[in-house]
Amino acid sequence: MVSTTNEKSAESPTFVIQPSRGWAPLNLKELWAYRELLYFLTWRDVKVRYKQTALGASWAIIQPFFTMVVFSVVFGQLAKMPSDGVPYPIFAFCALVPWQLFAFSLNESSNSLVGNRNLLTKVYFPRLVIPFSAILAGLVDFLIAGVVLVGMIIYFGIVPGPQILLLPFLVLLAVVTALGVGLWLSALNVEFRDVRYAVPFLVQFWFFATPIAYPSSIFPEPFRTLSALNPMAGVVEGFRWALLRTETAPGPLIAVSAAAALIIFVTGAFYFKRIERHFADVV
Repeated sequence: MVSTTNEKSAESPTFVIQPSRGWAPLNLKELWAYRELLYFLTWRDVKVRYKQTALGASWAIIQPFFTMVVFSVVFGQLAKMPSDGVPYPIFAFCALVPWQLFAFSLNESSNSLVGNRNLLTKVYFPRLVIPFSAILAGLVDFLIAGVVLVGMIIYFGIVPGPQILLLPFLVLLAVVTALGVGLWLSALNVEFRDVRYAVPFLVQFWFFATPIAYPSSIFPEPFRTLSALNPMAGVVEGFRWALLRTETAPGPLIAVSAAAALIIFVTGAFYFKRIERHFADVV
């Protein structure tokens, strides 16, 4: 009996956990090893989001739909805002769906570490799992609102072209942007609680800086291309082009937005890894 226990002890792997120093690598292999934890936290966030709500997941549709109604009256009917040759309601809703994904993911990921402080201080796991799970939970709402968007496209008789094949890339671009900003803000929020008060203002400002209620075509060049330094500008214009076949192809916008999103994500990830060893001490 004693010899069996010793054999098992000899076969068991030994893990030595040490705090990282300097600019630590992202270690995506370790993140993949904890994919079951990522799935569990994502599913937990989805269930908690609509727990004890009367309308449940319908909120994923109600919010962008009624925002679209208000925009259609104010900007479409009263302000006569141009809409790139498509009806204004579908023009606005097509932008609100990816924006909702981005705004929700940014809000949730920026507060994710503080919200999971009990988990952070008790067990070891890759800290990147927490903001990643907050982002993935937002994809559920995106898919629900996407069903309504498909219904509106059919209602208005719009037939998407072959550029619809770029849609997964545009979704990925929105996710990478939200994740990059979320990594920056979640890490800063651990030490500076001011971040949670600043995030609503940041999202509000970002909303009006993104061509949701208006088309980016109202800007002359080169300002239109420069506006794509806001990665969500390329996402929104790309969605309209891919689904509604708007008149102006946003190729340069998407290229600039993709480069900006990549820079935000890489810098955010490395900053997150650099200071993650302090999370459990100060959160």
